[in-house]
Amino acid sequence: MAQFWPLILDRYKLEIAFAHRTFVWGSEARGVAHVHVVIIGLTKAGTSTQKHIFDYKNGGAEPQQFSATNISPYLLDAPNVIVRSQTRPIAPSIPRLVNGSVAADGGNLLMTEDERAEVIQLDPLSSAYIRPFVGGEDLIQEKKRYCFWLVDCPPDQLRQMPAVIERLRLVRRMREASSKAATRNKARIPSLFTENRQPKSGEYLAIPRTSSERRDILPIGFLPNTTIAANDLQIVPNSKLFHFGILSSLMHVAWIKITAGRLKSDYRYSALYTYNTFPWPEITTMQEQKISELAQDILDTRIIFSSSTLADLYDPDLMPPKLRKAHQALDLAVDRLYRKAPFASERERAEHLFGLYEKMVAPIEAAAKATVRKKRAATAESKARR
Repeated sequence: MAQFWPLILDRYKLEIAFAHRTFVWGSEARGVAHVHVVIIGLTKAGTSTQKHIFDYKNGGAEPQQFSATNISPYLLDAPNVIVRSQTRPIAPSIPRLVNGSVAADGGNLLMTEDERAEVIQLDPLSSAYIRPFVGGEDLIQEKKRYCFWLVDCPPDQLRQMPAVIERLRLVRRMREASSKAATRNKARIPSLFTENRQPKSGEYLAIPRTSSERRDILPIGFLPNTTIAANDLQIVPNSKLFHFGILSSLMHVAWIKITAGRLKSDYRYSALYTYNTFPWPEITTMQEQKISELAQDILDTRIIFSSSTLADLYDPDLMPPKLRKAHQALDLAVDRLYRKAPFASERERAEHLFGLYEKMVAPIEAAAKATVRKKRAATAESKARR
């Protein structure tokens, strides 16, 4: 995207005259995957007097046609702005999103529920050093897994756990045989994960890296710091109910569908392209409190259906009406943070967000260019002195 469209728009002086946004080109044959298609019509810049976007709701067969002032590379009526990766959120005061921890253990630090019971039976002391372990699919499907978390385990206690020590020997062998130098270096400390990003206190917001395209809501939730997050579960330490509310909204989903990667047809949530680039609204204390209350309503409603997994609760065909109503109230409140007039569609939300994104990244890009100019000037001055 970042390399292709500047060539088309700037070097070759072309523009998009019309565009059919994503639709599904299906096949009646059994076992044949559906193909997601877009159609883009290009013309010389400045020659198209009427531009049109054809939007297929939910990938359906019949499009709605809309006139556009400009059709961006994202096939929206928006400026020709390309979303570029950011190492931190462009919105101020937003907590950072990081990946979970990496075991790199050959499976020897991880356990099923049955394996956990077996280990504790052999080494009763190990129960104090076994934690719930949750990846993206585990969170959505509420699958139970566990891991050894030996960060604070004294050597004299570890010595009394022969079954655990045997697993650590297997971890060491696996790491020593790794093709990666960083993993081989970690063979000297087989009791620890190779990368530990686990929060030490409070709760964190957990976001699966991969989520089904069928869901119109991102399935996320809070977990205690005693639950270890796997690398395919992205986490937001120091997060609040307000952050949960915004990230659970249709506004954020509209941004996800434009900026996230794909695994087959599923969304691959990206810290660099989705979370860090998202234009958060400017809010008052009262507005933050309102969103927090609506977010808590959603969590309270989930408790009513505590026997259901997030996969059940956020399946479009299974979602309880009470939970749907709670999300609709949140969506309405979040929309009003961005503008008073209601949004008629996901496309309108995305177009509005791109306008905000352009304004928010302008000073960031200007500062980056100024830094580059200063470095070049310093380099030139240094060469001149020589």
